[in-house]
Amino acid sequence: MASTLYIIPTPIGNIEDITLRALSTLKSVSCIACEDTRVTQKLLNKYEISVKLLDCHKFNEKQRSAEIIKRLSEGEDVALVSDAGTPLISDPGSVLLKEIHSSGFKTVSLPGACAVTTFLSAIERDTEEFAFSGFIPRTEAQQTEFFKKFRNINTVFYESPNRLLQTLENIKTFFGEDKKIAIGRELTKVFEEIKIGTVSEILDYYKENTLKGEIVGLIFAQENKETDDDELTEKAKYLREQNFSAKDSVKILTGLYNAPKNRVYELVQSVYNGK
Repeated sequence: MASTLYIIPTPIGNIEDITLRALSTLKSVSCIACEDTRVTQKLLNKYEISVKLLDCHKFNEKQRSAEIIKRLSEGEDVALVSDAGTPLISDPGSVLLKEIHSSGFKTVSLPGACAVTTFLSAIERDTEEFAFSGFIPRTEAQQTEFFKKFRNINTVFYESPNRLLQTLENIKTFFGEDKKIAIGRELTKVFEEIKIGTVSEILDYYKENTLKGEIVGLIFAQENKETDDDELTEKAKYLREQNFSAKDSVKILTGLYNAPKNRVYELVQSVYNGK
């Protein structure tokens, strides 16, 4: 079989959260590319795996890609892991993967631990629809644009402990003190914590309690999506250009936006009839 790069998720907290397939694959490769060799070595020691480690992080990914491609060309299989969770989900690996694909080598991605799905599976939501943004922008101005962009969909984000309070303040300023959010901390660990409530409640709680560990958050979508006629018209034009029928466009737009069906129907008919 052709040489393969295996993309392997590792535990996000509890070291036992790793699949049997991941362990057997880690044992079978000739080299493991990882963010921090010290972190990955602890995992390998736990499961008595003795494989060469190669540091591969955002500062040297281009350089390491050449070395990994050389190994693949010599018939070796290589694994890619991040410090925790699934590689390429807010972690390095995109540069390497692009180089691997360009060189024609095979990649295989294994299922496993991911903070996003672990967090979402613990929260009751009215819809399966969500957006994932990775780490939330840092400045208030960037966050304001971010909130505008994603206000109509449940939005999952990562944040650091030292920035969380300010981010919560910015959410409160933009959406109001009653905005519903959720914050998850130390997922799968002994002191795992998931808090759901208004942004004011969550903010007051974390002002009084120590913040540490990895953090994932959810801003719930606006319950009432206010969409003006111009936006609906533009969406209808786009759907027409994509060869959707008027009937399907009405169904799609009614489902996406909290607008009366008769209003959407009139706008769609206007677009499709060229008025």
